[in-house]
Amino acid sequence: MTKYISTRGGNEKISSAAAIIKGLASNKGLYVPCEIPRLPLTIEEMVGKSYKEVAFIILKSFFDDFSDDELRYCVESAYDDKFEREEIVPIVQAGAVHFIELFHGKTAAFKDIALSILPYLMTTAMKKEGIDKKVCILTATSGDTGKAALEGFADVEGTEIIVFYPHNAVSKIQELQMTTQEGRNTHVFAIKGNFDDAQRGVKSIFTDSEFAKELSQKNILLSSANSINIGRLVPQVAYYVYAYLKLLEEKAVNLGEPMNVVVPTGNFGNILAAYYAKMMGIPIRTFICASNKNKVLSDFFETGIYDANRDFYVTNSPSMDILISSNLERLLFHLNMNVYKDHEKSSEEVAALMADLEKNGKYEVSGDIKKEMGMFVGGFVGPELTLKTIQSMYNKHGYLMDTHTAVAYDVYSEYKKHVCDDFETVIASTASPYKFPASVANAIGIEKMDDDFEYLQEINRVTGVKIPSSFADLKQRPVLHKGVIEKTEMPDAVRESLKK
Repeated sequence: MTKYISTRGGNEKISSAAAIIKGLASNKGLYVPCEIPRLPLTIEEMVGKSYKEVAFIILKSFFDDFSDDELRYCVESAYDDKFEREEIVPIVQAGAVHFIELFHGKTAAFKDIALSILPYLMTTAMKKEGIDKKVCILTATSGDTGKAALEGFADVEGTEIIVFYPHNAVSKIQELQMTTQEGRNTHVFAIKGNFDDAQRGVKSIFTDSEFAKELSQKNILLSSANSINIGRLVPQVAYYVYAYLKLLEEKAVNLGEPMNVVVPTGNFGNILAAYYAKMMGIPIRTFICASNKNKVLSDFFETGIYDANRDFYVTNSPSMDILISSNLERLLFHLNMNVYKDHEKSSEEVAALMADLEKNGKYEVSGDIKKEMGMFVGGFVGPELTLKTIQSMYNKHGYLMDTHTAVAYDVYSEYKKHVCDDFETVIASTASPYKFPASVANAIGIEKMDDDFEYLQEINRVTGVKIPSSFADLKQRPVLHKGVIEKTEMPDAVRESLKK
């Protein structure tokens, strides 16, 4: 049975069910499998399988303590008619690349793929582990995770969900999606700060032993819906496996021929899932990590130095406005494993780097790790060029992108100018263009309007691109969550929410 350990060491080796429930290790590390599993079938045997079938295979490989019936229940419950496309994640060719559209769920962003299934994995895991406690899902969001988590956990028996997002730093659509969320167990707070402040506050609560004891006395257990939770990360692996299978079906690649993957990246979970797909046996040549003006990851892959001591920018791709990319820690662990072939030594290296980050706001990896990072390429693009890319892609190819996908496409275009690379490329299209209607409208020449909802209608009129059905009555929904708090007030907000 696959066991899970902390990236920062310790003697703990736990089941996937226990790792999903805990979310974050007690030493602040992230749970990783002792070994990343290989695909149980050959790629040839997987060609032609549906998305649900691929998802089951991936989940069973990582979560082998779950029974087949338990995992089929989770998959069937998650990937149903809440997705507007039968194939769940359509693959669309435009501009000499393939886009894997990850935004056809209820919140119109890629987080739906994993957060539709996490509640089922979580509640099944609780039963398996014999835990008779209420689980409190605590999450920081830069815009999309929050709504997807709220949607997934709303009114799920035995759970409460609390979401913190940066005040005035998400789109109006994103904010309304969260603040209008119904559900007896849902709680949403804007904090006066940025996403990194929210994420730091959540991690601090998770690692506060006194706070955990206080909640335990009330029969409450904390867990996370961020991609720090292995139950959030693993379902994302499935769509990269599925993408390669679809390229084979379309004869865009030959069996064994690699593809490139481009991901607009903030917290590093989405691109890490692609790395896991490669480790499982999917031929991926280059991982292109696309950043916006907050280019901490782009700089890291160029220099090997991660330095969060820099100005923070609010951009038109807000889900990437992040300076502390949590899931990079998992990659560092795996790269160290490639070098040392030893869990303990790898954990020691990661723990030291994370200590440097916490103390000094920066760290530098070794020369060996820099060599291991060679399959990753970083690039970044500013807000103005992001809009020009949306315009150019729409005018030339009739394909309408959101701001995050545009960042990815532009970074890939720059990569192609400097590297002779003709391998088929898949770009993760992470959000509907309607999530960021003012920016998209501005990019394609629509005149300034009074609010995002006028932009929705005008974009639809001009382009014919369907508005997500979940946006239809968003403007009319009552705002149910109005709290705006200081970042220091986050623990008290959790206490108050759990009293209700």
